Amino acid sequence: MLTNRRFAAFLFDMDGTLLNSIVAAERVWSHWAQKHGLDVMTFLPTIHGVRCIDTIRNLNLAGVDPEREAAAISQAEIDDVQGVFEVPGAARLLASLPPERWAIVTSAPLALAEARLKAAGLELPINIVTSEDVSQGKPSPDCFLLAAKRLGVVPKDCLVFEDAPAGIAAAEAAGASVMVITATHGHELDTPHGTLANYEGVTVVVDAEGLGLMRV
Repeated sequence: MLTNRRFAAFLFDMDGTLLNSIVAAERVWSHWAQKHGLDVMTFLPTIHGVRCIDTIRNLNLAGVDPEREAAAISQAEIDDVQGVFEVPGAARLLASLPPERWAIVTSAPLALAEARLKAAGLELPINIVTSEDVSQGKPSPDCFLLAAKRLGVVPKDCLVFEDAPAGIAAAEAAGASVMVITATHGHELDTPHGTLANYEGVTVVVDAEGLGLMRV
């Protein structure tokens, strides 16, 4: 077993966890950063795992309307999904889960989530929490707390699949267990949590005790 316990539900981040959108996202954000005179290489690492509007707000750029800029960037990302692809094994793993026992919890708006999931060949789940559903994005735990509530479970009985520091912090703050997906990591991550490179060679265990993970 990859997990030493069973869980009531699985909660999945999207970008970097179920699909790889780094090339597309950084293409859009690089153009925006250049337009605003930012150092692109320094700026790009800050965009991952957090809501678009929070990224812009944190910059405190003079004369920039965060809501208007976030809407424009989100539309640009919807229009550009070239190079978005599934993290290996994700579709198979998701298909093996009872649909009412898992959710996607993403910092992306719903329209962007739909576009990227379609580009990666993944189905839109019946349960999804997006940036529009919470007033505070990751690393606030609000999104994971809401997902657990919608699924009718408590956060401590959930296993969260995450890749980014902000998302991991949000899951920890919610009181959930964490599995870190390292498919898009360029460097080894120092973490106390379990890690998976991707979902190949991993299967879901569903029994009376709940959901678990097993290597095959």
